[in-house]
Amino acid sequence: MRFIIAVFTSRNETLYLANMFRSNGLYADIINTPKEAGQACGISVRFDCNMLPVAKNFLRAKPFRSFYGFFLVENRGNSRHVERL
Repeated sequence: MRFIIAVFTSRNETLYLANMFRSNGLYADIINTPKEAGQACGISVRFDCNMLPVAKNFLRAKPFRSFYGFFLVENRGNSRHVERL
């Protein structure tokens, strides 16, 4: 399973991005930030890989000051690979 997470240092901005997805009828979930993604606020926005351009547009539309980065997360059986995009 592959998905992308948007990582922030602010919980408020994390929730704001998730609400932007939902208010546009798009799926997004709030998950615990994997430790491999670095230090952040503890939660991230999870969405499908094909929604990355949409997420980038949302970030351009509002100045998110605490945005830390996008990460590709791949669950491989019992292990997980996290890569910064």
